[in-house]
Amino acid sequence: MSASRREFVALGSMGLLGTAMAGGAQTPTQQSETPGAPPAFGTSPAVGPEVSTGTFKEAEKLMQVEMKEADLAEAAANWREQMAPVYERRVGPRKLALESTLHPATTWNPALPGFSTGMPAADRFERSTDAHRPLPATDEEIAYAPVTQQSRWIESRQLTSERLTQIYLKRIEKFDPQLRCVITLLREPALQRARKADAEIAGGHYRGPLHGIPWGAKDLLDTAGIRTTYGAEPYRDRVPVEDSAVVKRLNAAGAVLIAKLSMGGLALNDIWFGGQTMNPWLLEEGSSGSSAGPGAATAAGLVGFAIGSETGGSIVSPSMRCGVTGLRPTFGRVPRSGAMTLCWSLDKLGPMARCIEDTMIVLNAIYGSDAGDVDCVPSRLAFDAQANIGGLRVGYFPAWMKESPATEVDRAALGTVKKLGMMPVEVSLPDWPYDSLNLILFAEAAAAFEELTLSGELDELKMQVPDAWPNVFRQSRFLSAADLVQTDRMRRKVALEMARLFQTVDLLLVPSLRDEMLVITNATGHPSLTFRAGFVEVSEARSDWAPDPKHPLPKFSPPRRVPHGVTLIGRLFDEGTLAQAGLAMEHAFGVAAEHPPAF
Repeated sequence: MSASRREFVALGSMGLLGTAMAGGAQTPTQQSETPGAPPAFGTSPAVGPEVSTGTFKEAEKLMQVEMKEADLAEAAANWREQMAPVYERRVGPRKLALESTLHPATTWNPALPGFSTGMPAADRFERSTDAHRPLPATDEEIAYAPVTQQSRWIESRQLTSERLTQIYLKRIEKFDPQLRCVITLLREPALQRARKADAEIAGGHYRGPLHGIPWGAKDLLDTAGIRTTYGAEPYRDRVPVEDSAVVKRLNAAGAVLIAKLSMGGLALNDIWFGGQTMNPWLLEEGSSGSSAGPGAATAAGLVGFAIGSETGGSIVSPSMRCGVTGLRPTFGRVPRSGAMTLCWSLDKLGPMARCIEDTMIVLNAIYGSDAGDVDCVPSRLAFDAQANIGGLRVGYFPAWMKESPATEVDRAALGTVKKLGMMPVEVSLPDWPYDSLNLILFAEAAAAFEELTLSGELDELKMQVPDAWPNVFRQSRFLSAADLVQTDRMRRKVALEMARLFQTVDLLLVPSLRDEMLVITNATGHPSLTFRAGFVEVSEARSDWAPDPKHPLPKFSPPRRVPHGVTLIGRLFDEGTLAQAGLAMEHAFGVAAEHPPAF
C-alpha cells in the first residue's frame, strides 16, 4: 500500500524519509493520521528538476501572463511537490504507455442541445438516371469518366473491372513519375479483386455502383498486410494487420483498391518521404495537401475515386488546387477506425472524385457508426440527384466575396445560385479570433505523436521548416492546459453561432480557402463540398508552405490557366441537400469534364 501525500509531508522530504527509514524510525506506511483527514495537494514527494522564480519568469513569456513576484516565488517553492507529479505518467517512475488506439475520454459532439440538425428522417438514395452513354473508343475517355458512368458500363457488362483496372495501372506507370502521387502500387491484389468482381457480376451478384471500380486510399488508411506509411519516414515500413473500417466497407461494396496514395508527412501539406506530389494542371507546383495523392491521382485520371482526410483543410485545399470534387462529411459521419489519428476531435474521412454524384455514391458506402470510433454516430443519409433545389436559402458573406481569396469565379457562382432559383441571403458572423481554435489541433496532434516527438524521431521527417509538424509538435509541449480548456469553451460558443446561422439559411457559399471558414467548420464539424466552378489565371506557383525568400516560387509569363472551385457548407448531417444544390450548380457551370491537358 502506497504512502499518502499527508504521510510524506509529515516526514518532510525524500531525504528525511531516507534518514528515518535507515534509523529504524516509523516508515510512511506506519505513520498514523487523524482519521477522516482527506489527502492534500502539494504534499507529494519532491520530484523532477529544480525550478526557480527565474524559470517562471521565462515561462511567463510563453504563456503571455504576468504574475507578482511573491506569486512566482510561491509557485516555484512547491512546484516539485504539487505539479511535477502529474507528469509521472510520462516521465516515471510509474510510466504508463498509452496505446495509439486509445481515444480521449472527452469527445466532441457537433449536434448541440436545443438545435436541430439536418439529419433526414429516413435513408434514401436516388441516383441520376442512366443516360445509356456508349462506351468510349479510347482508354483515356474511359479513365476520366465519372464513377456514375463507369458503374453503368460495368453493370451492363460493356466494361469489365479488369479492363478498367488495367487502364488505371498503365496510367499510373506512365504518369506517376511526374506526379509522385503513389506510395504503394497494388498491381496483383487489384487485378485479383477485379477478376473476382467480374466473376460475381457475370454470376448475377452485382453489389452496387462501386462494384469493380478501382480506387486509391490516402496512405493513412490501414490495409492488412500492406504497408501504411502516413507519408512519414519513421513509418515507411509500417505494415498493419487489419483493414481500416472504410477499407472494409469499400471492399464489401466491391470496389478495387489499386494504390495507397501519397500524403504530406503525418498529414501536413504535400511533401512526403518520396518527394513532393505535383499538381497535374501545373507541374511547377505541389498538389496541395495533405490529401495530396488523392487530389493529383483523381485529377489525372489514375483512379476512379479516392479517399482523403481533413483536419484543417486537407480535402478542401487539394480539391481546389487539382480541380476535383472533395466532400468533407459531418464530423462523426464516417468511422476513422484504423486510420491515422492526427486530432481526435477534428479528423474526418471523405471521398474525392471527378463529380459531385460520385462523392455521394462513395459516402453512401462508407458512412455509419463503428465500434472502433467512439465519435462516429448512427446517422441517416438522403440524396436525390433529381431533387428540386428551388427556394433553398444560400447564405453568403458580402465582404468575403469582395476580397481575396475570392475571385470572379466565386462571384459568378453567387449569380448562378440566383439563376437556379435558390435564394442568396446575406449573413455574418462575429469578428472573433477564430485562429485561436488551432490550439485544439496543435495540442491534440502533439499528444497523438508524443512518443515520436520525445524520442527525437521527428528529426527523420523531410520537412524541418518552422511551419512543419516537428517544430509545431515541440512548441506544443509548452501550451497552457488552462488555455486549452478555454479554447474548447470558445469552440462551443462558435458552434452556437453556426447553429443560429443555420436557422436562417440552408447552405453557405464561401470562398474555398477563406481561413476563418476552414477553421470554424472543421472545429464545429459541419460538412463541406468543394467543386470546380471555373478557371483562373496565375502568374506564380502556389504553395502550402510559408514563403521562403531563399527558394522563391516559379513565376509565369504569360499566366497559366488553372481550375478554381467554390465551397458549399451544409447543416450537420445534411450532405444530401449540400450535394443536390451542388449538382445543379455543377451542371450550370459545365466545367467538370475538362481534364489536365498533359494527362
